[in-house]
Amino acid sequence: MATMKAAVFVSPGKIELRDKPIPEIGPLDALIRITTTTICGTDVHILKGEYPVATGLTVGHEPVGIIEKLGSEVHGFKVGQRVIAGAITPSGYSNACLCGIGAQDGPDTPHGFKVAGGWKFGNTIDGSQAEYLRVPDAIANLSVIPDHLSDEQVLMCPDIMSTGFSGAERGNIKIGDTVVVFALGPIGLSAIAGAKLLGATKIIGVDSIPERLSIARALGADHVVNFKTHDPVQEILKLTDGRGVDVAIEALGVQQTFESCLRVLRPGGTLSSLGVYSSDLTLPLSAFGAGLGDFTIVSTLCPGGKERMRRLMDAVGSGRADLSKLVTHRFKLSEIEDAYDLFANQRDGVMKVAITP
Repeated sequence: MATMKAAVFVSPGKIELRDKPIPEIGPLDALIRITTTTICGTDVHILKGEYPVATGLTVGHEPVGIIEKLGSEVHGFKVGQRVIAGAITPSGYSNACLCGIGAQDGPDTPHGFKVAGGWKFGNTIDGSQAEYLRVPDAIANLSVIPDHLSDEQVLMCPDIMSTGFSGAERGNIKIGDTVVVFALGPIGLSAIAGAKLLGATKIIGVDSIPERLSIARALGADHVVNFKTHDPVQEILKLTDGRGVDVAIEALGVQQTFESCLRVLRPGGTLSSLGVYSSDLTLPLSAFGAGLGDFTIVSTLCPGGKERMRRLMDAVGSGRADLSKLVTHRFKLSEIEDAYDLFANQRDGVMKVAITP
């Protein structure tokens, strides 16, 4: 049986490169040869044992590659095409998909919904940190890369860009809105870029790392707040003349940033949550206005599917969204254990890593 190299979850604290069989595909699947992928913060949660996956699972969910083989029922694509697939791979036909929320895809449930059911790569099936990847429901999930775009230009589309932009979209940002983004990792920085695209005219970024604050300005932030030197709530209220923001985007997943988002919202504002939380949240009475503030709180899991990917690649190709600057380090697949060590420990100013064969 032909084998490939793949990064697999072994046990908490250990992801290592191993030989695995090249995946077999079914009639609705595609096999792609990975040309570039990356490591996500969620993969670090898996590495640390904070998010459980099966021992031996290939991790990763951000694939860029070339079609190697197509299932017998997959039409509209050709072997040899450069493609991406979203981190979320909805079936396209479940009740959730037909309601427009493919991330909550549940085709095998009686009612058609499953929390985070669309997240399969590196969660319930083998993922993209390998030489080859099986893409399920390929017609719904493969998106052809325009010839003029490089792998690194589209590498953020499968997850980081889609997630960050969705935080802005779900916040229902309107032209002229004031928006704050708490936590300027890759997803928060993508939310900054998304807010600008949607028409926000005062965008505030909150973090403590100077390089991230600088990138936030380059992507569209009008003001940045270093929470180590200033109280972000007071600074944001000062920047808005006490009014508060229309939309607050939480991009970390901890109580402190969630609560700060609430405290800077104007009455009737929207808190758009992108964080992955590992403990219970509480709603402070004063920030929540005792339940009388007309606040809207929404959460989002990265939208996937080929049309989402096409739109994101169009945003990149048009020059309206360049997130390639988030790639700060490059490794070969053979070096992926070193890449995890760097990324998980956030050394050397790392933002995102590009992993190539």
